[in-house]
Amino acid sequence: MQIDIEFNSGAQLPMDAIPELALMAEAHGFGCAWGGEANNKDPTVMLAAIAAVTKRLKIGSAVYHILGRTPATLALQAVGLDELSQGRFLLGIGVSNPTIAKWHGLPLDRPLGRMKEYLKIVRQAMRGDKLNFEGKFFSSHAFKLAFKPSGRAIPIYLAAFGPMMSKMAGRLTDGVLINMANPSEVRRIVEQVRQGAKEAGKDPDALEIICKARCSVAENYAQAREALSHALTYYALADYYRSLLSRMGFAAEVEAMYSAWQTGGFHAARALITDRMFEGLPLIPATSVAEIQEKIKPYRDAGATRMILPYVSASKDVVGEIRNFISAWELPRS
Repeated sequence: MQIDIEFNSGAQLPMDAIPELALMAEAHGFGCAWGGEANNKDPTVMLAAIAAVTKRLKIGSAVYHILGRTPATLALQAVGLDELSQGRFLLGIGVSNPTIAKWHGLPLDRPLGRMKEYLKIVRQAMRGDKLNFEGKFFSSHAFKLAFKPSGRAIPIYLAAFGPMMSKMAGRLTDGVLINMANPSEVRRIVEQVRQGAKEAGKDPDALEIICKARCSVAENYAQAREALSHALTYYALADYYRSLLSRMGFAAEVEAMYSAWQTGGFHAARALITDRMFEGLPLIPATSVAEIQEKIKPYRDAGATRMILPYVSASKDVVGEIRNFISAWELPRS
């Protein structure tokens, strides 16, 4: 299982620190530096900065939301990042969620149909084909890259945890990106992804299974849990993820937190986080990196081929903490 790092997920890094941290991650054996997209720092800018200073470290989007840009725009960005990194770009795509849809003022009905069309257009555009596509959800006509792309097939990974989207990941892409799922849930998702691959006549063993576990290292567990509690509260309240957490056995906690949020706001919900949630969800409060290394082993056993570790700072010294976190790893070079 390859160990990767994600920048700027819960740790609000200054952009000018990211090239230095990426070089450190490369030197310590991390496989890929990922950037997520929400309302934080722009991942394309961040990934371009990383690509410009590194030689081996892959760069990846985890994930680009299909509501944030047209398929043609994403194709331009993906091909550009792949060229800048000399073939090191991994393209993670997600259908988004109702909260992000509201930010962009766009509909999110029939996500499976939307994603299927989006993937088809992006692939055609990245190949350098002239687009002539008219679908139910997207249309693109006469767009064509003004330059010849490298010809490398950029790997595409689909964010999924529901059964139909997981099967689509296996059928139509190179693997799956799984967020906020514990090892037991990962096993269930992996089975569905592999089933989709088999239905499409693909080799399921060739798929990447990419998981995420947020982590924080502090002098004591209370400080590390405090740092991670904001992310946990967000997911407990978010559309789609509430159902995922409930499916993993946390329905009572999620219901209580959602009710508290409706009456008392975010911090009232955060106050109801239980020890059981930290024990059973992919948020790892720790006092050493060695503890994190031990905690992520069950993901490998569940089928993960890559493990993304978004680091969440427990103090105001965000850059210093991430330096220390990266420096504590000595990973085999792939």
